Amino acid sequence: MHEVTIKPEWIIRRPGGVALPRRVVDLLVKVHEHGSLASACKASGMSYRHAWDLLHEGELLFGETLVLMERGKGSSLTLLGEKLVWADRRIAARLSPMLDSLASELGAEIEKVLSAAPALLRIHASHGFSVQMLHNFLGAAHVPNELKYRNSLEAVVSLHNGDCDVAGFHVPLGEFEAPVLEHYGDWLTLGTQKIINIVTRRQGLMVAPGNPKEIYQIRDLARPDVHFINRQADSGTRLLFDLLLRREGIEPAQIKGYEQCEYTHAAVAAFVASGMADAGYGVETPARQFKLDFIPSQTERYCLMCNEKALATPAVQKMLEILRSEEYRTAVNQLPGYQTHESGTVIELDQAFKSLGAG
Repeated sequence: MHEVTIKPEWIIRRPGGVALPRRVVDLLVKVHEHGSLASACKASGMSYRHAWDLLHEGELLFGETLVLMERGKGSSLTLLGEKLVWADRRIAARLSPMLDSLASELGAEIEKVLSAAPALLRIHASHGFSVQMLHNFLGAAHVPNELKYRNSLEAVVSLHNGDCDVAGFHVPLGEFEAPVLEHYGDWLTLGTQKIINIVTRRQGLMVAPGNPKEIYQIRDLARPDVHFINRQADSGTRLLFDLLLRREGIEPAQIKGYEQCEYTHAAVAAFVASGMADAGYGVETPARQFKLDFIPSQTERYCLMCNEKALATPAVQKMLEILRSEEYRTAVNQLPGYQTHESGTVIELDQAFKSLGAG
């Protein structure tokens, strides 16, 4: 199967003027990561002279300095330089999952024309780092597959309606399992639908490094000096967060920023890292990637679901083989907050979720 890649690109210029060269932002990102212009040049394979030329070009465009140089102390970005870096990271965090999903769809359509390939394994799933890794492993194993990112409910509905072969969704462990499953209940069918274990992962509060606002629990979000960034209303994480608010007796209107939303965990992390919010709620991996502090709150199971008849198909059998492999488990376990949980094991719905059999 041919691999399609779509990358986000943004352009900034004065009206009628030339655009800021993309390599200026790339250079600023490297300076931010490595702490000096010399190290940034080495990491990007760029000459020191060329780097200075790029910085000069950027500074002419803005009329402001982008990098501060101090003898013996390396390099640091100015406030403007930092804002350009965070703009770049925020764009990637917000758009990459959607573009990855579109790329997968385009690749699948191209393959249908080019060859008489086996039927695609259609995966509709809530965005997650373990399912993205599974998609990559399937591609490396030459298993034709199409990954479409949907929220958890949409994924479950797609499986119920026959629009996909495998659905990926997440359910918190413990007290919130039952109310979340009730949210999916009309589209769950005991006996015919099977759960495929993958991972457990941690959800919690993402806050600035050092936690300057001293945000340690959900009720701290209701303080007037705290600005929050939320997930969109139809996401599984938003559902979990709303359940946490209800448990604490907190009204959404008490939280400054409750109505302001991002569409991925990484976009929430980028928003907090840029200083535009004091806290967000999401999984641990992007919090660590953006060098944020993380306060764990809930553990949840991210799993796949398919119909029993799909289990015997070659594509699903290959997928199970990958999920059970040491290579996949090792790769996933390196993700902060992720832990493979009997990965590749197939069980009944009411065996996976005890609350389904409680009635």
